[in-house]
Amino acid sequence: MAAPTAVDKTMSKMTDNFVYPVYTTNQGSELESGELQDFVVDFLEKEIGSDLKSLKNVGKLLEELREENSVLEEQVLSVSSSVPPKVSSALSAAEEARCSMEDLQQRERLISNKLHQHLQGAQPWMDNLSQTLNQVDTIERHMKYLCCLQHIEELRTSSEKHFTSGTRLSKTDWPGIPPPNPHHTVVLDDLISQRALPSTQGAPSTQPVSSATPASQGPPICLPIQIMLQPLSKRFRYHFYGNRQTNSLSKPEWYLTQVLMWMGNSSTFMEEKIQPILERAGATISARVELCRGLLSLVQEKVASDASRLLYDDGLFCHLVEEVLQFEKELRTNQSYPAVLPGLLHLLLEDSILQKWLTVERKMAVEKMDAMLSAEGAWSSQYKDISDMDELKAPDCAETFMTLLQVITERYRALPCPSAQLKFLGLQRELVDDFRIRLTQVMKEESRCPLGARYCAILNAVNYISTILVDWGDNVFFLQLQQAAVSLGEEVVLGDLGVMEVGRLASLEGSLFEGLLALLDRLKGDMMGRLLEWTMREITEKARPYSQDRWLSLPSQHDQSTMSLSSSACPMMLCVRDRLLNLHQVLSLSLFQLAWQGLAERLDNFLYQDVILCNHFSDGGAAQLQFDMTRNLFPLFGHYCKRPENFFKHVKEACIILCLNVGSAILLRNLLKESEEETKDLAGAGDPPPESALNELGVYCLAPCDVLILLKLRASLPGQ
Repeated sequence: MAAPTAVDKTMSKMTDNFVYPVYTTNQGSELESGELQDFVVDFLEKEIGSDLKSLKNVGKLLEELREENSVLEEQVLSVSSSVPPKVSSALSAAEEARCSMEDLQQRERLISNKLHQHLQGAQPWMDNLSQTLNQVDTIERHMKYLCCLQHIEELRTSSEKHFTSGTRLSKTDWPGIPPPNPHHTVVLDDLISQRALPSTQGAPSTQPVSSATPASQGPPICLPIQIMLQPLSKRFRYHFYGNRQTNSLSKPEWYLTQVLMWMGNSSTFMEEKIQPILERAGATISARVELCRGLLSLVQEKVASDASRLLYDDGLFCHLVEEVLQFEKELRTNQSYPAVLPGLLHLLLEDSILQKWLTVERKMAVEKMDAMLSAEGAWSSQYKDISDMDELKAPDCAETFMTLLQVITERYRALPCPSAQLKFLGLQRELVDDFRIRLTQVMKEESRCPLGARYCAILNAVNYISTILVDWGDNVFFLQLQQAAVSLGEEVVLGDLGVMEVGRLASLEGSLFEGLLALLDRLKGDMMGRLLEWTMREITEKARPYSQDRWLSLPSQHDQSTMSLSSSACPMMLCVRDRLLNLHQVLSLSLFQLAWQGLAERLDNFLYQDVILCNHFSDGGAAQLQFDMTRNLFPLFGHYCKRPENFFKHVKEACIILCLNVGSAILLRNLLKESEEETKDLAGAGDPPPESALNELGVYCLAPCDVLILLKLRASLPGQ
């Protein structure tokens, strides 16, 4: 091995004196010795390198490393010597802090317990104090509210004063106001503009109000109109309350008329002076309507008070109702008060007042019925001398009764409640049935003489009432009530009707008067039947000689111009003529139509059965019968129709058969006999039926068997 060089010695010496830094890994171990050597080599390579000239700096580098190493040693020694005292001091301080903390916690617990006990003792005081504070707060808010009200009242009083002074010189139609001043007109404009709009926003006077609700529950009246109403309200209460002579229960028309006068007199002023101001202010109200609403509130209060005091006085109560109805009519027509706003009629719908009204209507109607039926001219027509107006020939009692019902209708027509209207309709139906029963009782007394004037007058009365009720059934007002009755299920009107009947009413196929009409038609039919029965009894008595005439022995007369009415027929013809004239005079047109047609039917049957079928006829007898019928009897009915022979079909066709020439009669008899044998061979199947042959002769009513009987009554026909 070579001897060490100077460099090696130097490096060895540096290595001995160099303090290497200690590096540790994550596990706390020192670097490997090989790694340390590499570090030293890298250090020397960096500081000295391969340049030999740099070795002169080794001493300086060594000196620096020694100084650095010395400093590090001192620091290590100083740190190692100072750490134990500081740690000890820190531990001591920590112990003192812990003891202090425990002491503080103990004191905190004591203070907390004392505080909790104190709060528990002070809680009742706190509760009382809180309640007192709440009361103070409420009183304070009330005081503020009262101050606001006071301020508003001061403003209102000031406005009232200025408004009154402003209107008191305006030239208007306002009651008791002197001539104008332009300055005050401007003040009036300003005051109304300021006061009208805030109180009317969202509450126009034309807003619909329930018909059963008083006007006071509607939109509030604007402040200017309220101020204008104050003098009128004072005058109204001064005159129509208290002990004033003008406050009379028997004179409701005094205050009702006065209010209508105020409305009328103020209309021009409200429309020409106040309405433009309201429109400029943007208020959507009618000044005239607002004034009417305000005045109506006065009348509503008065009427409600008076009506409750008159429930036990029928006369005064009826008078009040009449005046209220008249007031309502004038209010809606003359004052054009909107229909959507209530007037006075809703006051009459209160239960006790409405029931009283119905009771009084029934009582007074019954009294009037008694009076009209017992009156001297009850059964005579007031239009008997005026033919153009007397078609129905209604007696005075019936016309008065229907006028009574019509007046009742007009009274309740304007009521705003369909249920109340139906109650009055039920009352009317009761009255009609009551009147029908009374007519029936009078008719039974007169039934001993059905041809008398009173009996016929009763028949006219029944027909007149029935005709009016039929017209009412088609009237729009009663049709509306009919729909209301179905929708409301009113038992007062519907009674015990079945589902089918109610369905017919709902579809407007029937009417609310159908039951009454059926009863009246039955009574009319019974009376008409009794009248015709008595008439025919008299005619058949007069026709007895005619039915027993010598029809078989009368000679033939080829020239009918020389023929005359059978002498035995004269009494019968005169009786028929007189009865027709009498019935035409005493019965209404429609009833007389039924009467003469019914008489013709009965007379046709009588002549056919008792005159024709009970006798045999020669050719002369048949010709005389035909002459009597076609030239005398039929023309009696020709005054009332164009072809009266169509109402005597049996007699007319019998005369045709009896007057056939012999050859035609024989052929007809053979044809009828052949058809009577009902042969079914093929040869007879193609022959025309006997009815065709009869129709060719003008015979449509009589059957073939009846024609055979008539042919047998002909004496001149061979083979009889």
